[in-house]
Amino acid sequence: MVDMQTWLGIQQLYADYASAVDSGQWDLWPEFFTEKCVYKLQPRENYDRGFPLATLSLTSKGMLKDRVYGISETLFHDPYYQRHVVGAPVVRKVEQGRIFSEANYAVFRTKLDKESTVFNVGRYLDIIVQTPEGFKFEERLCIYDSEMIPNSIIYPV
Repeated sequence: MVDMQTWLGIQQLYADYASAVDSGQWDLWPEFFTEKCVYKLQPRENYDRGFPLATLSLTSKGMLKDRVYGISETLFHDPYYQRHVVGAPVVRKVEQGRIFSEANYAVFRTKLDKESTVFNVGRYLDIIVQTPEGFKFEERLCIYDSEMIPNSIIYPV
């Protein structure tokens, strides 16, 4: 469906995204998205049934920047590290310059005084577009498998 250079660009987008959020470089996170974008964190059950309820739903790059401000300046929480393990992206289709891809993910969380635990597992359903700055997410749905999530979601998945 896509040539090798495009696939490698998509792979690099996924790797750079995980690296940025795992290293706590929150200001980089919105830059992976187009100005008009969608970022949702949604339980699998709701997604599969077509229910719109999401744990987190952001519908513009400005909203992503607000989330970064909240993470950096206003939210008080027990600090932790997170680490993403992301499977190779699978391109499902290309339509009108938009690449529809998905990849499985697992996010591990490590609190400073505890062992690492599995925090969130699921799949990304993405729409990716080519921009003058490179590939960007126009839409990223993080569909997590478990209906139960620990405490709250602070950092991007």
